[in-house]
Amino acid sequence: MDNDQKKRVEELVKEKIEIVSYDSKWPEMFEAEADFLRSKLPSSIIKRIEHFGSTAVPSLSAKPIIDMLVEVKSLKKVKKIIVPILQEEGYEYFWRPSIGENPPFYAWFIKRNERGERTHHIHMVEKDSELWNRLDFRDHLIKNPADAEKYAILKQHLSKKYPDDRVEYTKAKSEFIEQLAKKLNE
Repeated sequence: MDNDQKKRVEELVKEKIEIVSYDSKWPEMFEAEADFLRSKLPSSIIKRIEHFGSTAVPSLSAKPIIDMLVEVKSLKKVKKIIVPILQEEGYEYFWRPSIGENPPFYAWFIKRNERGERTHHIHMVEKDSELWNRLDFRDHLIKNPADAEKYAILKQHLSKKYPDDRVEYTKAKSEFIEQLAKKLNE
């Protein structure tokens, strides 16, 4: 990573964290973006597109950013073909590590609105990525409102504790996610 990229990442992780009430427009925003991606990107590379994260859970408060998980045939082709297309459309691109000791990397894009606010995070991964397990977490929260409420309370607390530290915010909520994942796998 060169110095410009390091500086950009440092800026990104310090962007303000805001948790807002559920917005019924979030599923529509996901669908519109999924349609846009399908229209712009080669179908030979792009496979399924899923809405995940808190904005995919009805009634759950969240950062107002639509998380999208996109299955791709090849990350090498993403770097070569898709990155230039999406950068031309104004998306920010990062080669991002997933969570863990020796994490695999994946393509991550940020889309912003005219005010410079994040609207979408697009995570492009291959079929065997561990990130697909996050769909289980999403589905569990949809089916279990009590756990969704606990998660909402935690996120509100963490957004106040780490208002401009996305790394610590994410680490802190990961413990809840991991505990719930263990429970789901029992």
